[in-house]
Amino acid sequence: MRCPQCGEDKTVKNGSLSNGKPKHQCKVCGCQFVENPKKGRISEETKELIDKLLLERLSLAAIARITGVSERS
Repeated sequence: MRCPQCGEDKTVKNGSLSNGKPKHQCKVCGCQFVENPKKGRISEETKELIDKLLLERLSLAAIARITGVSERS
């Protein structure tokens, strides 16, 4: 199992998600990840758009609707 952040293969099992998928943690960088996540990472363009929308003082619910990213993310 390789870390998606640093590429090292020094990982340990670190519990599981509520749906039963095992979590792993990299011993080198400390990143926690799931082997085959259903959802992908948020792109840098989307993060920049969210930052701009936050500066416009939109509600989190509105930003979630506009960008398609959940409020928790």
